[in-house]
Amino acid sequence: MADDVGRRRAALKRCPLGHCLRSGFLNNLANSLLGRFRQRSVPSDLDESIELDRAALLLRPPGHSDRSQSLNNLAASLRDRFRQRGVLADLDESIELHRAALLLRPPGHSDRSVSLNNLAASLGDRFRQRGVPSDLDESIELLRAALLLRPPGHSDRSLSLNNLAASLRDRFRQRGVPSDLDESIELHRAALLLHPPGHSDRSVSLNNLAASLGDRFRQRGVSSDLDESIELLRAALLLRPPGHSDRSLSLNNLAAILRDRFRQRGVPSDLDESIELLRAALLLRPPGHSDRSLSLNNLAAILRDRFRQRGVPSDLDESIELLRAALLLRPPGHSDRSVSLSNLSASLGDRFRQRGVPSDLDESIELLRAALLLRPPGHSDRSMSLNNLAASLGDRFRQRGVPSDLDESIELDRAALLLRPPGHSDRSMSLNNLAVSLRDRFRQRGVSSDLDESIELDRAALLLRPPGHSDRSQSLNNLANGLRDRFRQRAVSSDLDETFSLFLQLPSISYAVSRADLTAAKSWAAAAEETNHSSALLAYQTALKFLDQHVTLLSSSSRHFDVLRMATASLAVDAFSCSVRHGAPTTAVELVEQGRAVFWSQLARLSSPFDGFSLPGDTGGVLAEGFEQLSFSLRSAFDQSTEDQSPQIRQLVIQWNGVVSRIRMLPDSSRFLLPPLFSNLQKAAEEGPVIIVNASQYGCDALIVLIDQNPVHVSIGITRAQVSELSSDFHSVAEQFGSSDHQNKLVGILRKLWHHIVDPVVQALRKSNVRPGSRIWWCPTAEFTLLPLHAAGPYERERDNLSEIYISSYTPTLATLVRARQRVSRYASTQYFVGIGQGKPDRGKELRCVAPELAAIAQHLVPIVTSFTSLEDSDATVQGVLDALTHNQWLHLACHGTPNRQRPFESSFAMRDGPLMIKDIIRSNWQHPEFAFLSACHTTVGGETSPDESIHLAAAMQFSGFRSVIGSMWSVDDEVARQGDWTARGLRWHCTRP
Repeated sequence: MADDVGRRRAALKRCPLGHCLRSGFLNNLANSLLGRFRQRSVPSDLDESIELDRAALLLRPPGHSDRSQSLNNLAASLRDRFRQRGVLADLDESIELHRAALLLRPPGHSDRSVSLNNLAASLGDRFRQRGVPSDLDESIELLRAALLLRPPGHSDRSLSLNNLAASLRDRFRQRGVPSDLDESIELHRAALLLHPPGHSDRSVSLNNLAASLGDRFRQRGVSSDLDESIELLRAALLLRPPGHSDRSLSLNNLAAILRDRFRQRGVPSDLDESIELLRAALLLRPPGHSDRSLSLNNLAAILRDRFRQRGVPSDLDESIELLRAALLLRPPGHSDRSVSLSNLSASLGDRFRQRGVPSDLDESIELLRAALLLRPPGHSDRSMSLNNLAASLGDRFRQRGVPSDLDESIELDRAALLLRPPGHSDRSMSLNNLAVSLRDRFRQRGVSSDLDESIELDRAALLLRPPGHSDRSQSLNNLANGLRDRFRQRAVSSDLDETFSLFLQLPSISYAVSRADLTAAKSWAAAAEETNHSSALLAYQTALKFLDQHVTLLSSSSRHFDVLRMATASLAVDAFSCSVRHGAPTTAVELVEQGRAVFWSQLARLSSPFDGFSLPGDTGGVLAEGFEQLSFSLRSAFDQSTEDQSPQIRQLVIQWNGVVSRIRMLPDSSRFLLPPLFSNLQKAAEEGPVIIVNASQYGCDALIVLIDQNPVHVSIGITRAQVSELSSDFHSVAEQFGSSDHQNKLVGILRKLWHHIVDPVVQALRKSNVRPGSRIWWCPTAEFTLLPLHAAGPYERERDNLSEIYISSYTPTLATLVRARQRVSRYASTQYFVGIGQGKPDRGKELRCVAPELAAIAQHLVPIVTSFTSLEDSDATVQGVLDALTHNQWLHLACHGTPNRQRPFESSFAMRDGPLMIKDIIRSNWQHPEFAFLSACHTTVGGETSPDESIHLAAAMQFSGFRSVIGSMWSVDDEVARQGDWTARGLRWHCTRP
C-alpha cells in the first residue's frame, strides 16, 4: 500500500496544474490514501484523501463526465472521517454530495444502484447519530430501489440484500415492528446462500444473520434462534483465524450472544467463555485501534455481570478501570462519549451500593451530569439521563439529607416526565419516581401540596399498571402509603379506607413475585397493626406467601441471602404474634415456620427439590427433568438481572409455574414446593415436645408443639427490648470467660431466663404430662436464638435447674428437625461414634480439659455404642473432621466455637490447622449422620442482623443431616463439672432411646 501511494504521488507530480489528466491522478492518489487509512487508521491519510478529492471535484465541474464519481468519492471519505471523529458537518456534507451524485445517475445509469446504496448508508449513519426516523425510512426505500436494480445473478445482489437487511434491523430496534426483523432475517438467509463455503464474504453473512437471529431471540425468547445464532458465529470465527482483519469483531459478537445464553440458561461456562473471548478481542484492538473503546466497554459490561452474579469485588474494580480507559478514548466530541459516561456512572453506583464509599456516588453523579449535557433537548436518550441523575441524587439525599439534592431530583423527574407523554412506555416509571421524591420531601418538610401531588401521580401510575402488570404492587403500595401519610396528617377516614382497599388487591397477584410485591405486603401488615385493622392476619399470610414464591426463584448466593435477610426482618415473628393474638396457634406455627430460616429452607429446596416426593411414571420423570432445567435457568437469570421482572425472566417464570402446576396435579404431589402444613410440622414432636419461643415488637409468647394435640400457648412476661438486653448482657459475659466475676453475672442472667421464660414453659410442660427426664427441643426466634435457654435455672439448692429436669436440644425450624429424621438410615443397627477434641487450635487459648472430657465420654459410651473412635490434637484437622464424619454417625466435638456475627457463614470450629466453617459443613455429603453434641462456645450464635436466619454452627450441623444436635454455650474448660454431668446424661439418653 505504501508503494502504491508513492507511485501515485510521483504520477501526480508529472501532471501539473492544467493537465487534462490531473483530476484522474488526484482521484487515484485519494483512493490509495483512503485505502491505506482503512488499513492503518492514520488520520493524516484520510485528511489528505479528502483534500485531494475536493481538488479533483473542482476539476470536474457540472457537465463533466466523471463528476458523479468525484462526488461519490469525496462523500465516502467524509463519511469515513465522521465515523472516526464524529463531526456532524462531515456527515451532512457526505449526504448532500451523495444526493448530487444520484441526480447525475438517473434511472438506466449503470452506477445508479451504487449511488442509491451509498446515499442510503450515509442516511443510516445520520439516523444512528440523531435518531430522526425519516432518515431511516428514506434509507430503506433507497435500498429497496437498489435491490430491484440488482436482480438474481447480479454480482452485487448479496451486498444489497445485506444492506437492506441491516437497515430493517435498525428500524426494528427503533420501533419494534416484528415484520421488519423477520424480513431482515430472510434477506440475510438469501445473502448467505449467495456466499457458499469458500466465498470471501461468507463470514460476513454468517455474522449478520446471527445478529438478526439474536435480536429475535431477545424479543421472543425462542431458544432455537439463540442456538442457531451461536452456531453461525462459531462458524464465522473459524473463517476468521488469527491474523484476519475481522477476527476481533467475531470474537466480540460471539461473546455477546454467549452472554445472552448465560442469562437464559445460567451455564457458568458461557459467561466465562464470553469474558475470555472479549479479552482476546481487546488484545486485537491495541491502543490506536478504532474499536478499542468498544472492546473496553464490552469487557467492562460483562465483568460487571459476573460481579453481580458472583460478588467478586475484583471484577467490579476491573470493570471500572476498563470503563475509565474507554472514556479516555471517547473525548469531548466523540459520538459515544455519553454512553461511556453513563456506563462508568452505573458501575461506580454498583460499587457505592456494595461498599458505601461516598466518593463513588459523587463521581457517579458528576458523570451523569456530563452525560446529560451531551444529550440536549431532542436527544433520544435525554429522558433516560434525566431519570438516572434524579435517582442518584435521590440516593445521595437519603444518605446525607442535603435538601438541594432532593429538590434537584424532583426537577429532573419533572423534566423526564415531560419527555414521556401519554403512550410512552416509561411514563409510569416517571410518574412513580416523581411521586416518591415528592413524598420524601413531604416527609422532610411537611408541605401538604407535595403529598397531594404525590398521591395524584401515584393514581396516574396505577392506571398505567393494570392487573397483571409486573409493577402493579409497587404502585398499589406507593399510593396506599401516600394515603396513609395523609390520614396521619389530616385524619380523613376515607383515606384510611382507600388505603386498605388498595392493600386488599395484593392477594390476587399471581405472576412472578418480586421484592416490590413483598414490600407492599409488609407495608400492609404494618399499616394494619398500626390501626388495628381486621386484615392484619391476612396481610401477614399474603406477605409470607409472597416471600415463599420469591425465594423459590432465587439462588443461594450471598447476595441473595442479603436480600432475603432484609426482606424477612421481623416478618415471621410478627406474624406469629398476630396469629396468637387472633387465637390461631396452628396458623402461628405455620407462618413462623414459613418466614424463618429462609436460607436453610431455600438451600434444602435447591439441594433436593424432590425430597419427600416421588413423581410417578414417565410423565413424572419428564416433569422432574424440565423443572430442574427451568429452575437452573431461572436462578441464573435472576442472578444476572437488575430487575426482577425483565421480559426474559417473566417468560421463564411462566414456564416454571406451568411445570410446578403440572407436578402438583400428579398423585400425592399437591403440596410440591408449598410451605408445610401444621399436620406435617407436628411430626417434629414425635420424640418430644418442641417449644417455639417468640420475640416480637407486639409481645413475647411461647407455643409448645405436642404430637397429639393443638399447640399449648404460654404467655411470657417480658418484652422484646428486655430480651435484647438479656442477649447483650449474656454475650458481654461470654466474652469475659475466665475472669473472676463472670460466673456471678452468668448465674444472674440464667436466673432471669428461668423466671421470665423457662419456668412458665416448664410448668406448662408438666401440665401437659411431659415427664421429667424427657427430651425437649427449643425453637427460639429473634433475640431468643442468642440466649442459652437450656442452661436456665434458679440455681438454688431447693429447686431444680432446667438441665436437671429435661434434656434440651435446639432446632432452627420444625421442618429442619423433620427432614433430619427422615434422612436417618432405617436399616442401620450399628452406632459408630467419634469423639473429636481440639485443645491446641491454630488460634485461641489452649483448652486444658479436652482430653479428660473425651475420656469421660468414652467411659459412658463404650458399653453402649458399636464403635468409639477418638480424634485429638494433631489429628483433629479440618479435613480430619470431615473425613471422620463420613464413617461415623455419632459425634461429640470439644473445641472452641467462633461465631462471626458480621459474616455468619464464616462462623467456625477451631481445628489444629484452621477454622472448620459453616460453608465447609453445608458442602459436606455425610452418610446418615444422626447425633452431634457440640461442646463448644457460641454454637447457637447467629448473624448480628439476622438472628431468625439461624446461620450458626448448630443449625449447619442439623442441615447437614444430624437428627439431633445439642449445642453448648461454653467450651469444655468452663464449668467443667456441670457440663460433664449433663453432657453425659444427654448422650446416654439419646444412645439408649427406644
